Amino acid sequence: QVQLVLSGGGLVQAGGSLRLSCAASGRTFSRSFMGWFRQAPGKERDFVAAISWNGASTYYADSVKGRFTISRDNAKNTVYLQMNSLKPEDTAVYYCAAELRLGVPPDRHEGYIYWGQGTQVTVSS
Repeated sequence: QVQLVLSGGGLVQAGGSLRLSCAASGRTFSRSFMGWFRQAPGKERDFVAAISWNGASTYYADSVKGRFTISRDNAKNTVYLQMNSLKPEDTAVYYCAAELRLGVPPDRHEGYIYWGQGTQVTVSS
């Protein structure tokens, strides 16, 4: 059974930092795109960042460019999201995703097959 287990969410003041981790089990994703998405109350699930299987290519939403960094450790089957200079508008439930369907752009949530359970990130002003 494939599982994506998230950790690292929480409450932080504006300007602070958090690091999210998403550890996969049940199969390896070392040849798969992995991504991060977020969903605020009453809003759609939005793309945050994605990374190719070897980390050579990364993609970011405009709203997080320069503040967030996605990375992965294939030996640990884990993807990370380092979030710096956090803003109140970053408050959301964050999800990791794995295994992008062929031909689907990495910023499309419907393209990912496996999803983590979500972790709350709250940024206070």
